[in-house]
Amino acid sequence: MKTFEDIRLLRISYLRGPNIWTYRPALETWLDLGELEDHPSHMLPGFNERLVAQLPALVEHHCGVGERGGFLERLQSGTWAGHVLEHVVIELLNLAGMPTGFGQTRSTSRRGVYRMVFRARDEHVARTALAAGHRLVMSMINDVAFDLGAAVEQIRGKIDDCYFGPSTASIVAAATERGIPHIRLNVGNLVQLGHGARQRRIWTAETEDTSAIAEGIAADKDLTKTLLSSCGVPVPEGEVVSSAAAAWEAAQELGLPVVVKPTDGNHGRGVTLDLKTREDVEAAYAVAEPEGSEVIVERYIRGHEHRLLVVGGKVVAAARGESAFVTGDGQSSVRDLIDTQINCDPRRGMTEDHPLSLIDLTTDGAVLLDLQRQGLTPTDVPAPGRRVLIQRNGNVSIDCTDEVHPEVAFQVALAARVVGLDIAGVDVVAEDISKPLHLQGGAVVEVNAGPGLLMHLKPAEGTPRPVGRAIVDHLFPEDEADGKSGRIDIIGIAGSVGTHTMARLLAWLLHLSGRRVGLACRDGLFLGSRQIDRSDGARWEAGHRLLMNRSVDAVVIENGAPSVLSDGLAYDRCHVGMVTDLMLAPHEAAVLATHDVHGSEQLAKVLRTQVDVVTASGVAVLNADDPRIADMASLCDGEVILYARDSGNEALMAQRAAGGRSVFMRDGWAVLAAGSAETVCVNVEHASRRFTSTPHAVMPVADPADVLLASIASAWAMGISPELMAAGIETFPVAVTTGVIAAVQATLDAASAAEPVTSLTEPLLASA
Repeated sequence: MKTFEDIRLLRISYLRGPNIWTYRPALETWLDLGELEDHPSHMLPGFNERLVAQLPALVEHHCGVGERGGFLERLQSGTWAGHVLEHVVIELLNLAGMPTGFGQTRSTSRRGVYRMVFRARDEHVARTALAAGHRLVMSMINDVAFDLGAAVEQIRGKIDDCYFGPSTASIVAAATERGIPHIRLNVGNLVQLGHGARQRRIWTAETEDTSAIAEGIAADKDLTKTLLSSCGVPVPEGEVVSSAAAAWEAAQELGLPVVVKPTDGNHGRGVTLDLKTREDVEAAYAVAEPEGSEVIVERYIRGHEHRLLVVGGKVVAAARGESAFVTGDGQSSVRDLIDTQINCDPRRGMTEDHPLSLIDLTTDGAVLLDLQRQGLTPTDVPAPGRRVLIQRNGNVSIDCTDEVHPEVAFQVALAARVVGLDIAGVDVVAEDISKPLHLQGGAVVEVNAGPGLLMHLKPAEGTPRPVGRAIVDHLFPEDEADGKSGRIDIIGIAGSVGTHTMARLLAWLLHLSGRRVGLACRDGLFLGSRQIDRSDGARWEAGHRLLMNRSVDAVVIENGAPSVLSDGLAYDRCHVGMVTDLMLAPHEAAVLATHDVHGSEQLAKVLRTQVDVVTASGVAVLNADDPRIADMASLCDGEVILYARDSGNEALMAQRAAGGRSVFMRDGWAVLAAGSAETVCVNVEHASRRFTSTPHAVMPVADPADVLLASIASAWAMGISPELMAAGIETFPVAVTTGVIAAVQATLDAASAAEPVTSLTEPLLASA
């Protein structure tokens, strides 16, 4: 059997925002198939059978056929290795628990070289899946053994290391469902929801409204009880102690039985319940003391432990715990019984994906103490049928949200409010959560900041609760007309000629209208009138920095085609998206060539990305003097404003006939037309002379009318009045440095002399 050389991975790029492939982040890989270009799947003996045996779920991939088994049809009829790799990577991600369904593979101008892309929520996870998929495909081609389980575990481990934890992921998913964008601010779970001045931040189940004072109070269990008691919330009496002897004295004063626990512990560590003897109390003190700064002795409250989640003053979920027991068989030790009767439960594990924790006798002193109180050690063999208590708490995972009595919900919400937490996990001990606490001697025993959400998202029993959505609704109330989506106005400009000038002029007009504006263009990065970075701002990083800035409520971003191809757009959606021209500027041409973009037809496919992301309530501003740009109107979810020099432009006339908005010139003036209605706006001829005659003008072009028309159209889309446009253009600071003029003029001169390049064809091979 012939052995094939590996498919070469020429280049791997993580597209962090909307791109030419999809609205979402994706991993793009350039592949060189080498000799496999001449050996599609049906010409590789046994390959299809080996691949399907390894990944039987490939039958679920519809591919371009559009139905179940579609990809298998393509395998049998013959498809290329790049397309196969695409589907293999997608399936590996599915098996690892990060499902995705998007992938495409396209040819390039070089024979045997393809661009393959797939949806990627995290770059490191995607790269790991790509590497594993590459090994699997080559193993199947060359009939070499492959350890699928190990590959899936490697990807799953990378997901655990790099992706959000389940609590944060549930909040981010809920925000996405509401159309609220998010930005990850660190490698952990610190996340920005929304953009600019309308952003809110979360850190797992804590928000920017969670104060350090409230966290400090919640961590001090004795202080928490004092505050709750003063407001009428039932709490168990208790006393902080500093020695085992003092613990016993406090227990006698409070009355037996008692609970001994650390004052600032968490997750139930160091907590021992139902203590009735001096020996048990002193032993429990030794268990609690290492787990916190102090130890507290409390009156024991009989009943089940409950965790109630309070968000924004409302109880949104509740879970109940149950004690864990094993039953003796006369042959197995307690340790073995724990493994075979408790830890074998698939709901138990060491990760956040498991609603129940494994019981570890080497670390859980409370379990050992309970065994000791029953006269047992981990190595003892209980008699047949003997029921042995293993764990009294720590198993809070049975949903009981619908059972919570309104009076209990009120007291729990009050407890969170008294401590000062906007999100709190309140621990309640009660015999029956459906009855008021005072009727059964129940009490609130703890109030916790940053509560875990997993018990509500994946309860061991009962109905999962949408707690992520509750937190998002708390941060972004839907009844708020302003800012409920967390979005600010974003104006994106795509093109080459004069787009930096349009960006600066638009930012100036927005500034005059009272907005706090951020600007990213090739001249640099600006906040208001202050330049904060002189490096090229027409890149993903610059725009991303603006969206993270809490001081801005409007952002103007110039998007160069190289940035769209290399990184994608910095934002997922925008209010105004402008496409001005399809000129291949020489300073960009070399970069575009590395992406196999050589002609204006291909450039149109890149710049249409700007139109694709306009919101349904937004506006696309398109240059009707180029029919290819005017045709992008059909791609826009929102409104379209066309602009052109000549009012007789065919696309413009059709736009007006349909009642749409357009901008054109008449007798030297810019005219705003909405259907048949017209408003004379700015004297473009006069403004053009000002721009071209001023020394060191920002717009060193022979005729700046196109730039001004495009800017006026976008300003109209932003609701800026004609009067303010005229005043703003008249007062716009046009002077820049001589270096900028020289650079822009050189670009224009070179563009006019450039040879046209034949565009490439990019036949679609497959779409998953």
